Amino acid sequence: MREGLICPRCGAIVETWRNPAPTVDIIIHAPERGVVLIERSGPPFGFALPGGFVDTGESVEEAAAREAFEETGLHVTLEALLGVYSDPARDPRRHTLSVVYIASTREPEKLAAGDDAAAAAWHRPEALPENLAFDHARILDHFRAWLRGERAAAAVTGRA
Repeated sequence: MREGLICPRCGAIVETWRNPAPTVDIIIHAPERGVVLIERSGPPFGFALPGGFVDTGESVEEAAAREAFEETGLHVTLEALLGVYSDPARDPRRHTLSVVYIASTREPEKLAAGDDAAAAAWHRPEALPENLAFDHARILDHFRAWLRGERAAAAVTGRA
C-alpha cells in the first residue's frame, strides 16, 4: 500500500510503502512425541508454533532454523514447506505473512524454552491446547491433513 508522509523540514509529501512483514513458523514434529508449541511470554498470549520475523539479509530458511533454535533450543532440519499464510488479520499486532515449514530434530529431549517463550513442550497433534495464538489452529489443521495424506507440502528449495 502506498502512502504519503509529510516531511517535517520542507512540508513536501514523501511517498512511503507499507508492506506485510515476512515471518516464519516452524512445525517441529517428532512422530513419537508430537509437535512443539511454545507458551508466549508476551502479547498475543497463548500457545504458538515457534517462529518470528525474518531479518534483513536472511533467507526464510535461515530464519526458520534460527527462530526454532532461539525459542526451543532445538536444531532442526526443514523437511517440507506446508504453505504461506497471509491473512491481514492473522497477527493482531500488524499485517504479516508467514512461510510455514515442517521440521524434524535429532535431539527432541533437548527442548527448552528460550527467547520470547515462557514454556515449550511437545503436544500430540490430536490434543492441542485451545488457546492457540495467531492463525496457528488453522495451520495445525492443515498439518494434520498433511499427516493423513490429504494435503500436499512442497520441497524445501533453499538453504538453512
